[in-house]
Amino acid sequence: MAFTPAWRNFKRMQDLTVTAAGLIYAAAVLDALNRLPGGPAMILRWSLLVPAAYLGFSMGLPLLIPAVKRWLAKYVWMSFQAGFGQTPASVVVGVALLLGFGLFIHSEVGSAAKAGQVGVNVFSAYAAGIGILAAQAILVRFLEATPAVRAVIEEQG
Repeated sequence: MAFTPAWRNFKRMQDLTVTAAGLIYAAAVLDALNRLPGGPAMILRWSLLVPAAYLGFSMGLPLLIPAVKRWLAKYVWMSFQAGFGQTPASVVVGVALLLGFGLFIHSEVGSAAKAGQVGVNVFSAYAAGIGILAAQAILVRFLEATPAVRAVIEEQG
Protein backbone atom coordinates (compact mmCIF):
# COMPACT_ATOMS: atom_id res chain seq x y z
CA MET A 1 0.00 0.00 0.00
CA ALA A 2 1.03 3.62 -0.50
CA PHE A 3 1.64 6.16 2.22
CA THR A 4 -0.82 8.99 2.86
CA PRO A 5 -0.03 12.38 1.33
CA ALA A 6 0.41 13.79 4.84
CA TRP A 7 3.13 11.23 5.63
CA ARG A 8 4.87 11.77 2.29
CA ASN A 9 4.88 15.54 2.91
CA PHE A 10 6.18 15.05 6.45
CA LYS A 11 8.94 12.72 5.28
CA ARG A 12 9.87 15.12 2.48
CA MET A 13 9.96 18.03 4.93
CA GLN A 14 12.31 16.13 7.24
CA ASP A 15 14.68 15.45 4.34
CA LEU A 16 14.47 19.00 3.00
CA THR A 17 15.12 20.44 6.45
CA VAL A 18 18.38 18.51 6.73
CA THR A 19 19.34 19.51 3.19
CA ALA A 20 18.53 23.19 3.75
CA ALA A 21 20.43 23.23 7.05
CA GLY A 22 23.43 21.67 5.31
CA LEU A 23 23.34 24.25 2.51
CA ILE A 24 23.11 27.10 5.02
CA TYR A 25 26.07 25.59 6.85
CA ALA A 26 28.08 25.34 3.63
CA ALA A 27 27.33 28.99 2.86
CA ALA A 28 28.46 29.94 6.38
CA VAL A 29 31.76 28.06 5.91
CA LEU A 30 32.37 29.85 2.61
CA ASP A 31 31.58 33.15 4.31
CA ALA A 32 34.01 32.31 7.11
CA LEU A 33 36.76 31.50 4.59
CA ASN A 34 36.36 35.00 3.18
CA ARG A 35 36.18 36.87 6.49
CA LEU A 36 38.03 35.10 9.28
CA PRO A 37 41.78 35.45 9.85
CA GLY A 38 44.15 32.50 10.18
CA GLY A 39 44.24 30.99 6.72
CA PRO A 40 42.09 28.32 5.06
CA ALA A 41 43.54 25.34 6.96
CA MET A 42 42.84 26.86 10.37
CA ILE A 43 39.38 28.10 9.37
CA LEU A 44 38.41 24.71 7.90
CA ARG A 45 39.58 22.99 11.08
CA TRP A 46 37.29 25.18 13.20
CA SER A 47 34.38 25.26 10.78
CA LEU A 48 34.41 21.66 9.48
CA LEU A 49 36.68 19.26 11.36
CA VAL A 50 35.75 20.12 14.96
CA PRO A 51 32.02 20.54 14.18
CA ALA A 52 32.02 17.15 12.39
CA ALA A 53 32.55 15.51 15.79
CA TYR A 54 29.53 17.37 17.20
CA LEU A 55 27.45 16.38 14.18
CA GLY A 56 28.51 12.74 14.53
CA PHE A 57 27.73 12.57 18.23
CA SER A 58 24.40 14.37 17.98
CA MET A 59 23.31 12.14 15.10
CA GLY A 60 24.81 8.88 16.31
CA LEU A 61 23.96 8.85 19.99
CA PRO A 62 20.18 9.18 19.50
CA LEU A 63 20.31 6.29 17.05
CA LEU A 64 22.55 4.08 19.22
CA ILE A 65 21.12 4.60 22.71
CA PRO A 66 17.74 2.78 22.81
CA ALA A 67 16.08 5.07 25.38
CA VAL A 68 17.07 8.21 23.45
CA LYS A 69 16.03 6.59 20.17
CA ARG A 70 12.57 5.81 21.58
CA TRP A 71 12.21 9.33 22.97
CA LEU A 72 13.25 11.00 19.70
CA ALA A 73 11.07 8.64 17.63
CA LYS A 74 8.13 9.58 19.87
CA TYR A 75 8.94 13.26 19.32
CA VAL A 76 9.09 12.73 15.54
CA TRP A 77 5.75 10.91 15.63
CA MET A 78 4.18 13.71 17.70
CA SER A 79 5.55 16.25 15.19
CA PHE A 80 3.79 14.36 12.41
CA GLN A 81 0.56 14.21 14.36
CA ALA A 82 0.80 17.96 15.06
CA GLY A 83 1.01 18.63 11.32
CA PHE A 84 4.64 19.73 10.95
CA GLY A 85 5.65 19.89 7.31
CA GLN A 86 2.11 19.34 6.11
CA THR A 87 0.81 22.90 5.95
CA PRO A 88 2.20 26.04 4.30
CA ALA A 89 2.40 27.75 7.70
CA SER A 90 4.58 25.00 9.23
CA VAL A 91 6.86 25.03 6.18
CA VAL A 92 7.25 28.82 6.39
CA VAL A 93 8.01 28.64 10.12
CA GLY A 94 10.61 25.90 9.54
CA VAL A 95 12.31 27.85 6.75
CA ALA A 96 12.23 31.05 8.82
CA LEU A 97 13.93 29.28 11.72
CA LEU A 98 16.66 27.89 9.46
CA LEU A 99 17.25 31.30 7.87
CA GLY A 100 17.31 32.90 11.32
CA PHE A 101 20.02 30.49 12.43
CA GLY A 102 21.91 31.22 9.21
CA LEU A 103 21.79 34.95 9.96
CA PHE A 104 22.94 34.25 13.50
CA ILE A 105 25.98 32.34 12.19
CA HIS A 106 26.71 35.19 9.77
CA SER A 107 26.57 37.65 12.66
CA GLU A 108 28.84 35.50 14.85
CA VAL A 109 31.39 35.13 12.04
CA GLY A 110 31.36 38.93 11.65
CA SER A 111 31.91 39.42 15.37
CA ALA A 112 34.76 36.90 15.37
CA ALA A 113 36.35 38.55 12.34
CA LYS A 114 36.26 41.96 14.07
CA ALA A 115 37.86 40.44 17.18
CA GLY A 116 40.54 38.64 15.13
CA GLN A 117 39.36 35.17 16.23
CA VAL A 118 39.49 32.10 14.01
CA GLY A 119 37.40 29.67 16.07
CA VAL A 120 33.68 30.32 16.16
CA ASN A 121 31.76 27.97 18.46
CA VAL A 122 28.51 28.57 16.61
CA PHE A 123 29.71 26.17 13.89
CA SER A 124 29.85 23.29 16.37
CA ALA A 125 26.44 24.17 17.78
CA TYR A 126 24.86 24.37 14.32
CA ALA A 127 26.54 21.10 13.27
CA ALA A 128 25.07 19.42 16.37
CA GLY A 129 21.66 20.73 15.34
CA ILE A 130 22.09 19.29 11.86
CA GLY A 131 23.00 15.96 13.46
CA ILE A 132 19.76 15.93 15.41
CA LEU A 133 17.79 16.85 12.28
CA ALA A 134 19.51 14.02 10.40
CA ALA A 135 18.69 11.57 13.21
CA GLN A 136 15.05 12.63 12.99
CA ALA A 137 15.03 12.08 9.22
CA ILE A 138 16.50 8.61 9.76
CA LEU A 139 13.93 7.85 12.45
CA VAL A 140 11.14 8.65 9.99
CA ARG A 141 12.22 5.51 8.12
CA PHE A 142 12.35 3.60 11.41
CA LEU A 143 8.82 4.73 12.23
CA GLU A 144 7.34 3.73 8.89
CA ALA A 145 8.73 0.23 9.43
CA THR A 146 6.94 -0.02 12.80
CA PRO A 147 3.69 -1.99 12.28
CA ALA A 148 1.45 0.20 14.47
CA VAL A 149 2.67 3.39 12.82
CA ARG A 150 2.62 1.89 9.35
CA ALA A 151 -1.07 1.04 9.77
CA VAL A 152 -1.80 4.70 10.50
CA ILE A 153 0.26 6.21 7.66
CA GLU A 154 -0.81 3.85 4.88
CA GLU A 155 -3.67 4.78 2.66
CA GLN A 156 -6.58 2.45 2.99
CA GLY A 157 -7.71 1.77 -0.52
